[in-house]
Amino acid sequence: MKKILHVFFLIFGMMTWANSQTNSFQDLVKLYNYDQEAPLDFKDIILSKEKNAEIHDISYASPKVGRVTAYLVVPIGKGPFPGIVFGHWGYGTRTEFLPEALLYAQAGVVSLLMDYPWVRPAPWRQNMGNFMEPEKDYVLYLQTVLDFRRGLDLLESLPYVDSKRIAYVGHSYGAQFGSILAAIEPRIKTAVLIGGVPDLASIYLEKNDPDIEGLRNSIPKEKLDEYIKVNRVFNAIRYIPYAAPKPVFFQFANYERYFDEKAMNRYADAAKDPKLVKWYPTGHELNDIQALVDRADWLKEKIGLGPIDLTVGKK
Repeated sequence: MKKILHVFFLIFGMMTWANSQTNSFQDLVKLYNYDQEAPLDFKDIILSKEKNAEIHDISYASPKVGRVTAYLVVPIGKGPFPGIVFGHWGYGTRTEFLPEALLYAQAGVVSLLMDYPWVRPAPWRQNMGNFMEPEKDYVLYLQTVLDFRRGLDLLESLPYVDSKRIAYVGHSYGAQFGSILAAIEPRIKTAVLIGGVPDLASIYLEKNDPDIEGLRNSIPKEKLDEYIKVNRVFNAIRYIPYAAPKPVFFQFANYERYFDEKAMNRYADAAKDPKLVKWYPTGHELNDIQALVDRADWLKEKIGLGPIDLTVGKK
């Protein structure tokens, strides 16, 4: 019982401290401290061999609890290769960017595609969307960022990865985590943030998407307000100004259903130069071929990708 109470008060104290709007950025960075010397306990199985790469089904120890499941896409050859860490949309999985990772493999890129804690297989899966108990999602958000940082440790440990040429690509929730990583992680040299949003309020309070409206109507207002308050420490807009001087590429949808143009502009405007902002005639999925072309061009310039055949759809 004493141990349970100790953990409760520890988490409560961290949440109270981290959610103070007066905290400096340096204070926020401390929230993401972890033991970088802890064993990775890396497990690796070759899942398949493709034309230009091998797909590895891997896992490693989370700094918090359980194991992190991921794909590692490794190009054929000796390297050292640049690396890309991918962050999927909220309820997606590591498969979201797998076709893109295989495409980049032909350019000599190692890709790490991590599952978030709430989409991992048993026994490591944890429930997400705890609007009545927001502190549970707070713990999951924090773990996700730390699991990404541990993934960077893994890439650094691989002899065929050039740790000086690592990029981050994230979609939706992945863009939110990407803003945090771009700000606190010197190992990330550039970030591509796809379909991102500045804060939780922009999703849950400002947009009239039917799914969001249904969620909003099913939760007492005071509980939704509490959820936003408890988890605002992870709002992307609190971090993105500190990504500079590393370059950031924002990709937004003209027909976004989860948040409005004003919110997206607020997100991009909060970032300092160097940055690039582009809009595409598509929805939240950002499945426009030109968006893929532009990402590849950006990454080629920033971390030195080799040639990729992206002539289809090239303007």
